[in-house]
Amino acid sequence: MGAGDLEIWLNHFEHQALHPRCGPHGLSDVLRPDERALIASSIATFQLGEQSEGRTLLRAAERFARKKQVPHLPRIIELLIREEQRHASLLRAFMQDHRMPQKRIDWTDRIFRLIRRLAGLQFYVCVLICAELIGTVYYRALESVTDCERLQVLCRTIVSDELAHVGFESQLLFTLRAGRSARLRALTRPAHRIFFASTAAVVWLTHRSVLRRAGHSGRSFLRSCQAQYKFYLEPTGVLVSSFVVEPERE
Repeated sequence: MGAGDLEIWLNHFEHQALHPRCGPHGLSDVLRPDERALIASSIATFQLGEQSEGRTLLRAAERFARKKQVPHLPRIIELLIREEQRHASLLRAFMQDHRMPQKRIDWTDRIFRLIRRLAGLQFYVCVLICAELIGTVYYRALESVTDCERLQVLCRTIVSDELAHVGFESQLLFTLRAGRSARLRALTRPAHRIFFASTAAVVWLTHRSVLRRAGHSGRSFLRSCQAQYKFYLEPTGVLVSSFVVEPERE
């Protein structure tokens, strides 16, 4: 990821901030009682996860940008965080309109927030991309279990935005990994795969009612998540243009 790549991503996120996606007028907003009972707790958990202030991530990006002289990076991260917060706001508005209780705390969200505070930029991006890849599978499932057009469009909007996030984050992660020694890369990649699979398993256990209604078994959900991981984080023939990240010494 060179300076030109960062400028492209900056333009993308600035455009998104100025022209946020909005659903068309006149959408049906009818949510049946059985649909509400099915999704209320599940959607509240994801809404809580979307509303992180991202201070730790932004500080890590600022430190890295100063060290490597990549001035666009903090602004991109700031705009990405704002887009996540917009998702939280859209979900909250939907929940309020349908009288769904919000969650102020959830054990899975608390664990994610704790993990993200433990290390620097690369570790944070690893955790973030896991959440977003699994989230795209979840929101597609959520879209399919309701006839509410407003919620369906909201799910599609979030998936569209988060796939762009994953594109940026995966490119950034490849660049950060290129700055590590071959031995360290060999150790961290299997650990990341294990963390991803474990996180997907927790999401299945926590949201299995919605996922089952969407047609997923535990195996098919994990398989769908792994397919996302493989596509974005294990591509072949990728050329990584770096902003001169020197390999770390062992």
